[in-house]
Amino acid sequence: MKKIYYPLACCLIGGMLASCGGGAKKQNVTEESTPTTVTLSYSKSLKGAETDSLTLPIDADGYITIFDGTSLDGWRGYGKDQVPSRWTIEDGCLKFNGTGTGEGQTGEGGDLIFAHKFKNFEMELEWKISKGGNSGIFYLAQEVTSQDKDGNEVLEPIYISAPEFQVLDNANHPDAKLGKDNNRQAASLYDMIPAVPQNAKPFGEWNKAKIMVYKGTVVHGQNDENVLEYHLWTKQWTDMLQASKFSEEKWPLAFELLNNCGGDNHEGFIGVQDHGDDVWFRNIRVKVLD
Repeated sequence: MKKIYYPLACCLIGGMLASCGGGAKKQNVTEESTPTTVTLSYSKSLKGAETDSLTLPIDADGYITIFDGTSLDGWRGYGKDQVPSRWTIEDGCLKFNGTGTGEGQTGEGGDLIFAHKFKNFEMELEWKISKGGNSGIFYLAQEVTSQDKDGNEVLEPIYISAPEFQVLDNANHPDAKLGKDNNRQAASLYDMIPAVPQNAKPFGEWNKAKIMVYKGTVVHGQNDENVLEYHLWTKQWTDMLQASKFSEEKWPLAFELLNNCGGDNHEGFIGVQDHGDDVWFRNIRVKVLD
């Protein structure tokens, strides 16, 4: 059974988030009774049900801390039952220790997910990239497998089911000049929508990231500015996919999954990418907007 206990309900009004009045999900709480923890369910293995649970801190504004700098409880490798060894905690940060192999992920690496599926939410975190580094933040991800020509089950990459908030050293990584209209630079919806303004800080400096998903509306924020907005499950979304590397012609499975992003329940995992380079994340927190 999926255990989720949230103290607040929120709604979207004129593009801004606000507390909803009169909803059954909102509790009448006093300062003394405001919950300080929340229980989330999570899955321990590939496609596993969320049968395990953990208790995490939640602040007065409803933000759940899913990485506090000391523990990786609730996290595991994408398609794995444990945290790959190249993901470590360093000085209160979640760090990927680079391999230098780009997308050629090694056995001790791979993408990392927080193994609880979120639906409508706002996520905040900070990231820092190494010189010439590349990474990403995924949301609404599914763990997808297919069969190879011999009938063996193969794990598909996370990015064929999940939109990606690009993490990049814009000045030194060649991907910054690829794509179209800078749509592979930091905070962009990778290969589809550029972040405007492009306000990322240089490698080695911390950047703030914010991602809001609410009933199909998605907003990326970077360093306290909203830099893009788009709408899932619309003709606009389908047209963007068709114009990208994930088009129906170029990559039919990716197109099918992304066009119905989040699956039938419109929910999925949050993940961070192993792209072979050193990258750091900290202060990862999520506010549920259901």
